[in-house]
Amino acid sequence: MSGGHFDYQQHHLYWMAEEIDELIELNNCTDKNEYDTEIGRHYPDDIITKFKETAYELKRTAAMVHRIDWLLSGDDDEGSFRKRWDKEVPPAKDEEK
Repeated sequence: MSGGHFDYQQHHLYWMAEEIDELIELNNCTDKNEYDTEIGRHYPDDIITKFKETAYELKRTAAMVHRIDWLLSGDDDEGSFRKRWDKEVPPAKDEEK
């Protein structure tokens, strides 16, 4: 089956994280877009830190939803759910060592 319980909506979380990662990468870019304005938004470091935290948490949440999706859809049993969770879900920031 390969998931589907949540209609694959977790991929939207991954997409949002990737968009935020791109904003972080382009933050200080001085190149111009088609409207002749700078691509970069030039947010200060404290705001970029929040962007990084958000991107990380979105990826983490998407991975958690993906694992639950596969369990609910019958692709994983409880044992493989636990193993894949431990392997694929990044730790919460307060759990990192």
